[in-house]
Amino acid sequence: CEFVGHPLIEMKEPSKIDINQIIGKNKALISVFAGSRKSEVRVLTPILLDFIKLMNEKYKDITYIFHSTNEQTKLIKSFIDASNLNNCEIVSDDKIKNHILQKSIFAVAKSGTVSLEICNAMIPLIILYKMNFINFLIVKSLVKTKYANIINFAADKEIIPELLQSNCNPKNIFNKVTTYLDDNQSMLNQIDKCHKIINNFKTNKPSEIAASVLTSSL
Repeated sequence: CEFVGHPLIEMKEPSKIDINQIIGKNKALISVFAGSRKSEVRVLTPILLDFIKLMNEKYKDITYIFHSTNEQTKLIKSFIDASNLNNCEIVSDDKIKNHILQKSIFAVAKSGTVSLEICNAMIPLIILYKMNFINFLIVKSLVKTKYANIINFAADKEIIPELLQSNCNPKNIFNKVTTYLDDNQSMLNQIDKCHKIINNFKTNKPSEIAASVLTSSL
Protein backbone atom coordinates (compact mmCIF):
# COMPACT_ATOMS: atom_id res chain seq x y z
CA CYS A 1 0.00 0.00 0.00
CA GLU A 2 1.28 3.50 -0.81
CA PHE A 3 0.78 6.71 1.13
CA VAL A 4 -0.21 9.12 -1.65
CA GLY A 5 -0.81 12.31 0.27
CA HIS A 6 -2.76 14.13 2.93
CA PRO A 7 -4.67 17.41 2.63
CA LEU A 8 -2.73 18.87 5.56
CA ILE A 9 0.59 18.54 3.74
CA GLU A 10 -0.50 20.10 0.47
CA MET A 11 1.06 23.45 -0.29
CA LYS A 12 -1.26 26.38 0.28
CA GLU A 13 -1.36 29.73 -1.45
CA PRO A 14 0.42 32.41 0.58
CA SER A 15 -1.97 34.65 2.44
CA LYS A 16 -1.85 38.42 1.97
CA ILE A 17 -3.06 39.07 5.52
CA ASP A 18 -1.07 41.64 7.46
CA ILE A 19 -0.69 40.06 10.88
CA ASN A 20 0.66 43.33 12.26
CA GLN A 21 -3.01 44.29 12.44
CA ILE A 22 -3.46 41.45 14.93
CA ILE A 23 -0.06 41.13 16.60
CA GLY A 24 2.35 43.89 17.54
CA LYS A 25 5.28 44.54 15.24
CA ASN A 26 8.68 43.01 15.98
CA LYS A 27 7.20 40.31 18.17
CA ALA A 28 8.36 36.72 17.87
CA LEU A 29 5.43 34.31 17.61
CA ILE A 30 4.95 30.85 19.06
CA SER A 31 1.90 28.95 17.84
CA VAL A 32 0.03 26.96 20.48
CA PHE A 33 -2.47 24.18 19.73
CA ALA A 34 -4.50 23.08 22.76
CA GLY A 35 -6.83 20.79 20.81
CA SER A 36 -10.25 21.02 19.22
CA ARG A 37 -12.29 19.16 21.84
CA LYS A 38 -13.56 20.72 25.05
CA SER A 39 -12.02 17.93 27.15
CA GLU A 40 -8.60 18.53 25.57
CA VAL A 41 -8.80 22.29 25.98
CA ARG A 42 -9.80 21.99 29.64
CA VAL A 43 -6.83 19.77 30.43
CA LEU A 44 -4.12 21.29 28.25
CA THR A 45 -4.80 25.05 28.35
CA PRO A 46 -3.95 25.52 32.07
CA ILE A 47 -0.73 23.52 31.54
CA LEU A 48 0.16 25.62 28.52
CA LEU A 49 -0.52 28.89 30.32
CA ASP A 50 1.74 27.86 33.20
CA PHE A 51 4.38 27.01 30.60
CA ILE A 52 4.00 30.50 29.12
CA LYS A 53 4.49 32.04 32.57
CA LEU A 54 7.81 30.20 32.82
CA MET A 55 8.73 31.40 29.35
CA ASN A 56 7.95 35.00 30.29
CA GLU A 57 10.60 34.84 33.01
CA LYS A 58 13.25 34.19 30.35
CA TYR A 59 11.91 35.76 27.14
CA LYS A 60 10.30 39.20 27.04
CA ASP A 61 9.48 39.53 23.35
CA ILE A 62 7.34 36.51 22.48
CA THR A 63 3.61 36.49 21.75
CA TYR A 64 1.77 33.17 22.08
CA ILE A 65 -1.01 32.52 19.60
CA PHE A 66 -3.60 29.90 20.49
CA HIS A 67 -4.99 28.29 17.34
CA SER A 68 -8.60 27.51 18.17
CA THR A 69 -11.86 26.37 16.65
CA ASN A 70 -14.81 28.74 16.80
CA GLU A 71 -16.41 26.39 19.31
CA GLN A 72 -13.51 26.48 21.79
CA THR A 73 -12.45 30.14 21.51
CA LYS A 74 -14.61 31.32 24.40
CA LEU A 75 -13.30 28.57 26.70
CA ILE A 76 -9.66 29.30 25.87
CA LYS A 77 -10.27 33.02 26.38
CA SER A 78 -11.70 32.35 29.84
CA PHE A 79 -8.51 30.55 30.84
CA ILE A 80 -6.31 33.32 29.41
CA ASP A 81 -8.32 36.04 31.16
CA ALA A 82 -7.98 34.21 34.48
CA SER A 83 -4.22 33.86 34.01
CA ASN A 84 -3.68 37.63 33.67
CA LEU A 85 -1.19 37.03 30.86
CA ASN A 86 -1.03 39.89 28.38
CA ASN A 87 1.01 38.25 25.63
CA CYS A 88 -1.49 35.60 24.54
CA GLU A 89 -3.89 35.86 21.62
CA ILE A 90 -6.48 33.55 20.07
CA VAL A 91 -7.23 33.03 16.39
CA SER A 92 -9.93 30.85 14.87
CA ASP A 93 -10.02 32.00 11.24
CA ASP A 94 -8.27 29.35 9.12
CA LYS A 95 -6.54 31.82 6.79
CA ILE A 96 -5.21 33.85 9.69
CA LYS A 97 -4.11 30.70 11.53
CA ASN A 98 -2.18 29.52 8.48
CA HIS A 99 -0.47 32.89 8.07
CA ILE A 100 0.48 33.09 11.75
CA LEU A 101 1.87 29.56 11.67
CA GLN A 102 4.08 30.52 8.72
CA LYS A 103 5.42 33.45 10.75
CA SER A 104 5.99 31.47 13.96
CA ILE A 105 9.42 30.58 15.30
CA PHE A 106 8.12 27.48 17.08
CA ALA A 107 4.96 25.49 17.79
CA VAL A 108 3.66 23.59 20.80
CA ALA A 109 0.92 21.24 19.68
CA LYS A 110 -1.49 18.67 20.99
CA SER A 111 -0.81 15.31 19.38
CA GLY A 112 -2.78 14.90 16.16
CA THR A 113 -2.72 15.46 12.42
CA VAL A 114 -2.03 19.18 12.96
CA SER A 115 1.61 18.14 13.35
CA LEU A 116 1.68 17.39 9.60
CA GLU A 117 0.54 20.93 8.85
CA ILE A 118 3.18 22.36 11.18
CA CYS A 119 5.94 20.21 9.68
CA ASN A 120 4.83 21.13 6.17
CA ALA A 121 5.14 24.80 7.16
CA MET A 122 8.72 23.95 8.23
CA ILE A 123 8.18 25.12 11.79
CA PRO A 124 9.96 23.25 14.64
CA LEU A 125 7.65 21.83 17.28
CA ILE A 126 7.07 19.58 20.24
CA ILE A 127 4.06 17.31 20.75
CA LEU A 128 2.09 16.91 23.94
CA TYR A 129 -1.00 15.14 25.18
CA LYS A 130 -2.69 14.24 28.42
CA MET A 131 -5.85 12.27 29.01
CA ASN A 132 -7.71 10.58 31.83
CA PHE A 133 -5.46 7.79 33.18
CA ILE A 134 -8.11 5.09 32.72
CA ASN A 135 -8.68 6.15 29.12
CA PHE A 136 -4.92 6.15 28.57
CA LEU A 137 -4.64 2.57 29.82
CA ILE A 138 -7.47 1.49 27.54
CA VAL A 139 -5.91 3.14 24.49
CA LYS A 140 -2.48 1.80 25.34
CA SER A 141 -3.83 -1.75 25.57
CA LEU A 142 -5.58 -1.47 22.21
CA VAL A 143 -2.99 0.38 20.16
CA LYS A 144 0.55 -0.98 20.19
CA THR A 145 2.65 1.82 18.73
CA LYS A 146 5.94 3.17 20.02
CA TYR A 147 5.18 6.79 19.16
CA ALA A 148 2.07 8.96 19.26
CA ASN A 149 3.16 11.16 16.37
CA ILE A 150 3.05 9.90 12.78
CA ILE A 151 6.35 11.58 11.84
CA ASN A 152 8.16 9.77 14.65
CA PHE A 153 6.40 6.54 13.73
CA ALA A 154 7.54 6.81 10.12
CA ALA A 155 11.11 7.54 11.21
CA ASP A 156 11.01 4.85 13.92
CA LYS A 157 12.69 7.32 16.25
CA GLU A 158 11.78 10.47 18.12
CA ILE A 159 12.45 13.37 15.80
CA ILE A 160 9.73 15.49 17.37
CA PRO A 161 9.80 15.39 21.19
CA GLU A 162 6.67 13.86 22.69
CA LEU A 163 5.54 14.85 26.17
CA LEU A 164 2.68 12.56 27.11
CA GLN A 165 0.69 11.98 30.28
CA SER A 166 2.79 12.73 33.41
CA ASN A 167 5.57 14.14 31.23
CA CYS A 168 3.13 16.73 29.92
CA ASN A 169 3.72 19.44 32.49
CA PRO A 170 4.79 23.11 32.35
CA LYS A 171 8.39 22.54 33.43
CA ASN A 172 9.05 19.79 30.89
CA ILE A 173 7.47 21.80 28.08
CA PHE A 174 9.57 24.82 29.07
CA ASN A 175 12.76 22.76 29.14
CA LYS A 176 12.14 21.23 25.72
CA VAL A 177 11.14 24.49 24.04
CA THR A 178 14.03 26.51 25.48
CA THR A 179 16.50 23.81 24.46
CA TYR A 180 15.42 24.37 20.88
CA LEU A 181 15.15 28.15 21.03
CA ASP A 182 18.65 28.40 22.47
CA ASP A 183 20.09 26.16 19.75
CA ASN A 184 19.10 27.26 16.27
CA GLN A 185 20.87 24.29 14.69
CA SER A 186 18.66 21.84 16.57
CA MET A 187 15.58 23.53 15.11
CA LEU A 188 17.04 23.39 11.61
CA ASN A 189 17.90 19.71 12.06
CA GLN A 190 14.35 18.84 13.11
CA ILE A 191 12.87 20.79 10.20
CA ASP A 192 15.18 19.04 7.75
CA LYS A 193 14.38 15.55 9.05
CA CYS A 194 10.63 16.17 9.10
CA HIS A 195 10.68 17.63 5.61
CA LYS A 196 12.50 14.59 4.25
CA ILE A 197 9.96 12.24 5.82
CA ILE A 198 7.01 14.17 4.42
CA ASN A 199 8.59 14.21 0.96
CA ASN A 200 9.12 10.45 1.11
CA PHE A 201 5.95 9.42 2.89
CA LYS A 202 5.51 5.91 1.54
CA THR A 203 4.89 2.74 3.50
CA ASN A 204 3.82 -0.87 3.18
CA LYS A 205 2.41 -0.91 6.71
CA PRO A 206 -0.91 0.99 6.41
CA SER A 207 -2.52 -0.69 9.42
CA GLU A 208 0.27 0.51 11.70
CA ILE A 209 0.12 4.03 10.24
CA ALA A 210 -3.63 4.02 10.85
CA ALA A 211 -3.07 2.88 14.43
CA SER A 212 -0.60 5.70 14.99
CA VAL A 213 -3.05 8.27 13.65
CA LEU A 214 -5.79 6.78 15.82
CA THR A 215 -3.60 7.11 18.91
CA SER A 216 -2.76 10.74 18.16
CA SER A 217 -6.41 11.65 17.59
CA LEU A 218 -7.72 10.18 20.84
